[in-house]
Amino acid sequence: MVFYEKDIKKAVKRESLPKEIFKRFNNIFIALDMTNDLGLFDIKKLKSSEKRAYYRLRKGKYRAIFYIEDKNYYVISIAKREEVYKRWE
Repeated sequence: MVFYEKDIKKAVKRESLPKEIFKRFNNIFIALDMTNDLGLFDIKKLKSSEKRAYYRLRKGKYRAIFYIEDKNYYVISIAKREEVYKRWE
């Protein structure tokens, strides 16, 4: 399953994250959930803590930061490239 942070849902409601962008990422995460193949999309493992491995998914100017736990995808941020890493730190 795919889980989104509350901030992402709020950003879509406030329209600071366009609905079309959210739909694109949502479709990608659904495909990842079905196939469990990270090689299908532009996904890169980020330097992260020992507890958890974080990944970056790139789609145009936007990036999604997520982690995988018990075959579930937890998306913590979706934003433009220049903003997503600042929010994540």
